[in-house]
Amino acid sequence: SPMLSVHIVCVGKMKEKFYIGAADEYIKRLSAYCKLTVTELQEEKLPQNPSQGQIDAALVKEGLAIRAKIPSGAELVALCVEGKPYSSEQLAQLVQSSELNSAKHLVFLIGGSFGLDPALKRECRVRLSMSPMTFPHHLARVMLLEQIYRAFKINEGSAYHK
Repeated sequence: SPMLSVHIVCVGKMKEKFYIGAADEYIKRLSAYCKLTVTELQEEKLPQNPSQGQIDAALVKEGLAIRAKIPSGAELVALCVEGKPYSSEQLAQLVQSSELNSAKHLVFLIGGSFGLDPALKRECRVRLSMSPMTFPHHLARVMLLEQIYRAFKINEGSAYHK
C-alpha cells in the first residue's frame, strides 16, 4: 500500500539549532515510514501587550494561512492545551487507522504563541494535548515528531518503544 502522507503545519519558524537538530533527526528517521511534509508559516506580528481583539485577528489570519496548506481529504489533528491527552499507543492507533481507512493525509496543526484559531480547532477530528505541562511550541514540534516516529515503531512491533 502507498505510504501514508503525514503533514505538520506549524506557525512560527524554528531558530534554535538544538531544536532544529533534533527535529531533523526524527524527520530523517520518519522518511522510512511515511511521506512527511513539515510546513512553517509566518507568525503574525503583535504588539508587546496585545488586546484580545488583536490576538483573535492574528489567529484568524494564521488560520487562513494554515487552511491554505491543508490538502483535501485530510484527517486533522490540532495540538492544543485543552485537547485530549493521548498515550503513545493511542497515537499509534490513530496513525494506523489513518493508514487503514486510506485517509490520504494525516495533518497535525501546531499554532504559534497564542495557539490556534478556535474555528479551525472545531474542524479537527482530534484535539491532542501533548502534556498538561506548557512547552515552547518548537519543543512541542520535536516531541510530536518523536511520538509520530514512535507510533510507526509501535505499529511495526519494534523494540524502540520499550
